[in-house]
Amino acid sequence: MTLPASMNALILKGHGFAPTRTGAAIETLNPYLEYGSLPVPKPGPGQVLIRVRMASINPSDLYFIKGEYGQPRIKGAAAGFEGVGDVVDGKGLYARYLKGKRVAFVGGVNGSGAWAEYIVVEAAMCVVVKPAMRDEDAAGHVVNPVTAWTMFDIVKASGSRSFVFTAAFSQLGKLMAGLARDNGSVMIAVIRKESQANHLRELGAKHVLVESDPEFAAKAAALCKSEKPKILLDAVAGQVAADLFAAMPARARWIIYGKLDTEAPVLKEAGQFIFMGKRIEGYWLMNWFRQASILTKLKTLRAVQNRFISGAWTTEVVATVRLADVMRDLPDALKPGDGKVMIVP
Repeated sequence: MTLPASMNALILKGHGFAPTRTGAAIETLNPYLEYGSLPVPKPGPGQVLIRVRMASINPSDLYFIKGEYGQPRIKGAAAGFEGVGDVVDGKGLYARYLKGKRVAFVGGVNGSGAWAEYIVVEAAMCVVVKPAMRDEDAAGHVVNPVTAWTMFDIVKASGSRSFVFTAAFSQLGKLMAGLARDNGSVMIAVIRKESQANHLRELGAKHVLVESDPEFAAKAAALCKSEKPKILLDAVAGQVAADLFAAMPARARWIIYGKLDTEAPVLKEAGQFIFMGKRIEGYWLMNWFRQASILTKLKTLRAVQNRFISGAWTTEVVATVRLADVMRDLPDALKPGDGKVMIVP
């Protein structure tokens, strides 16, 4: 096929990191992005060129375009980390194998992003998608589902039958609820709105704590005493999580994989690190990809796809926005916060 010389894209205005943190909420995209034209990127050794079908929007994308993510922006590059598309070109043995295949991918930090008609990605960061898998599931196939699977492996390896999960009405939280249900684990889900509670219970969360509940602290303490969760999986890293961690039993681990709260928490029980053997650690999926064996990656990715194909998991898409309409429509599409928003070219 003959490739075009240029493509439409959402282009980063800022460079590097922002001086202050304001969180993931976005009222307007104008300070961060512009819709325009870029040259179609060319793949280098070990890379593939993908024609994007659908891109998934994660909190990390929103932090990144604002300059508040852990990796710097590149001014003039396309935004967007994750999506699904068709490989149309590539260099290297594996890249040539992928040509013509539909793949889920993660990229976007080296100057080529998914919020565009084409993206260049490392071939090693592509996953061939089974024909039975929907684009809606494949577009968010890597970041949230693989994170859910690998973090649930941490829960299982800990020997604890229960765990606490914050920001639990996220797509990742919904996936974790299903894993907990199917593996006989107790998920203590922490959410912001009472209206979200019943759906999470239906998905598999045994206990749901609503932060606005006046009895939240007392209920959390009672559950920590009765269920004895040893793992706190936290996307917020705020005071609520810090207080939950203080209520958890000896040798509990606070595993932080996101920073939705812009305020630093206060650790009120520092002695617990000495006398109760508690610890705080971070989790980043990219480290798993770098460290896991090829066999482990293949088994995990196959299991993740099979859960979507079987219907055990589904991606709850609340809005699909055209690339050309993102500047106008995306902020409003993101406001409900009850499901995934996708971008299509």
